[in-house]
Amino acid sequence: MADQPKTMDGTDWSLLIFLSLLWGGAFFFAGIAVKELPPLTVVLFRVSVAALVLLPIFFIYKHTLPKNLKDWLPFLMMGLVNNVLPFGFIFWGQTYITVGLSSIINAMTPLCAIVILASFGDERLTVLRTIGVMFGVVGVAVLRGFDEAVSPEQTFGIILCLLGTVSYGFAALWGRRFLGGVAPIKSATCQLIGSTFIMVFVVAIIDQPWTLPMPSNQVIFSLLALAVFATALAYIVFFKILVRAGASNVMLVTLLIPISAMALGNIFLGEEIKAKEVIGALIIGAGLLFIDGRFLKFFSRSST
Repeated sequence: MADQPKTMDGTDWSLLIFLSLLWGGAFFFAGIAVKELPPLTVVLFRVSVAALVLLPIFFIYKHTLPKNLKDWLPFLMMGLVNNVLPFGFIFWGQTYITVGLSSIINAMTPLCAIVILASFGDERLTVLRTIGVMFGVVGVAVLRGFDEAVSPEQTFGIILCLLGTVSYGFAALWGRRFLGGVAPIKSATCQLIGSTFIMVFVVAIIDQPWTLPMPSNQVIFSLLALAVFATALAYIVFFKILVRAGASNVMLVTLLIPISAMALGNIFLGEEIKAKEVIGALIIGAGLLFIDGRFLKFFSRSST
């Protein structure tokens, strides 16, 4: 059974809501950026600028950069599976589906992580966790829809975003095995630097951004917000909550992100919020609560 979550105070909840706005904003700002720029170029801008923002904090805490390739490899791999692949898949998916839908699919991340960790023997797949994963599968099926036509493009977008969540699951496995003792700010900064190194070569070969027309001011602002607020600042807030409230509580942010993203997409981009998206999000959210033991704790209290 998962460890029982700590009790959160008002500050913890405020930080959690703030983080959900930052990460919900990531889907919103990316949704704007990919209308004018290739997804991989957006990924490069996000990771490179976020790395530059975190570097001063990195040095303030007197961390040092890895000195050789062997020491860099864990961060390069983490950058690949935690930034390059999921950002790339999700941003690509957002060229086919809405901001809100992509954020709901992203809420599957903890469920994918549990399956992958259990498959590699790093976690036990308990009854509650199995139920949670089944809820997640049903939630995605509801998002896909049963009674209305869904275009191949939309289906492809959903699949791309699901691949992003699977990549995050492998990031959880890699981080547990190879970066467990690394300070959070060092891990975040070095993996972003590693991601930048990878993406510079990928984007130079595929997108050749120097040949692209200058994006609009709206897109430039969105790129900056995506990198500075939704990545660099979000990492800092995430680790703050992790220290204060623990891993089980910080996972709750995945329940709140779709609310922020759907609201932003609806208000500023005119994206329709469909009933099946709300129902799918609730089903996936229920799965997350099963995984971390909150449903069991709630029913235990009710029966006493």
